[in-house]
Amino acid sequence: MNDLDWMRLALAEAEKALATGDVPIGALAVYNGAIIGRGYNRREADHDSTAHAEMLAIREASQALNHWRLDGVTLYCTLEPCTMCAGAMILARLPRLVYAAIDPKAGAAGSILDVLRHPKLNHRVDVSAGLLADEAGEQLRAFFRSLRT
Repeated sequence: MNDLDWMRLALAEAEKALATGDVPIGALAVYNGAIIGRGYNRREADHDSTAHAEMLAIREASQALNHWRLDGVTLYCTLEPCTMCAGAMILARLPRLVYAAIDPKAGAAGSILDVLRHPKLNHRVDVSAGLLADEAGEQLRAFFRSLRT
């Protein structure tokens, strides 16, 4: 599988959030060609402001590897991470992030802030942005349109 295939699976993960009224954001942690962590937004479902897709995927990946360091892991996210999630990626020493749509209101991977490549931090993440951005953006727009109707 390649980045495009993994991102398609992350978009499918994001769809699961709709069942609980959560914003459709999905994330997958991939290691050696296998999914070792997955998540979708569960803030509404869990009544937990930290239950972002990325945080859940990072936690699951850490448990799968039995270590807090995510060496060799690529995280695929359907939306640019916020500062909390970007901080967790730094702390987990995540080597690579691939995300779809930019987040012009809270993005911390290059749009508003660039936490993941900040020169004063002790780790930097290799970031690839824009993969299936149109699909991810439409998924989000459809969700917010449905709230307004």
